[in-house]
Amino acid sequence: MLFIFAIMGIVATLLISVQLKKRGRKQESSVSLIGTIILSVVAAFQLFTVVPAGTVGVVDFLGMVSDNTLKAGVNLVNPAANIVKFSIKTQELKENMNVPSKEGLSVELEISLLFKLDPENANQIYKTVGPNYSEIILKPQFRSVVRGVTAKYEAKALYTASREILAGEIMGELRNLVGPRGILIEAAALRQIMLPARLTASIEEKLQAEQESQRMAFVLKKEEQEAKRKEIEAEGIKNFQNIVSEGINEQLLRWKGIEATEKLANSENSKIVIIGQGKDGLPIILGGDN
Repeated sequence: MLFIFAIMGIVATLLISVQLKKRGRKQESSVSLIGTIILSVVAAFQLFTVVPAGTVGVVDFLGMVSDNTLKAGVNLVNPAANIVKFSIKTQELKENMNVPSKEGLSVELEISLLFKLDPENANQIYKTVGPNYSEIILKPQFRSVVRGVTAKYEAKALYTASREILAGEIMGELRNLVGPRGILIEAAALRQIMLPARLTASIEEKLQAEQESQRMAFVLKKEEQEAKRKEIEAEGIKNFQNIVSEGINEQLLRWKGIEATEKLANSENSKIVIIGQGKDGLPIILGGDN
């Protein structure tokens, strides 16, 4: 609309400038000409539009929507067309809901969904749904899928590692439903789960018992390994003693006795008297106060 008003202003100021010039009022004619230039600049700017980063533009000219979307940056457009901008950034949808479990229990669930718009399908979203597509398409389908998936699992599965499997199943079903419409699902995170108090206590007791059982199994395994280590150590000591006892004989003992006698004889602090020959041929060693 601004482009049309600018064109009308340009025509009007040109006519006024011509009329003033004919009447010899050159100063007023110059002022009118400056107005024409300013309006021309304004009209020229209407030929371009800037699409911010993280968005795409849908061109709507008198109800006819272009099949091509405008990318981020400066784009040359029909000045009379309406440019509707859609965000293609990742968005978060948070939901707090009461969902049923397989046993029929009511579970309070807080879940976040990360999604974004497929830029190639922005024009289809605009034509068939509109800018408020998350409220019209995504949110109802999201709630329905979550309730349908949780109804297939027992409540304790929501409280244990099975929650990752559940989140993956929610993502898969939701992608099949909204993906063809141009909505891309990135992640579904179970933020908080509130089970009935009695069931929570029962699950925690069971998990604690399982952890205690695993701890005892670890302790027993450790004791078995220690007993095995001691058995191997004892076997090694036994083998060593057998080898040593087999290597000790009469000749070795005599030789060791002779070596000891020589060391005592060479010692400056020793008073040694060797008399005759002792048993087994070894010297009798007398010394000191003995």
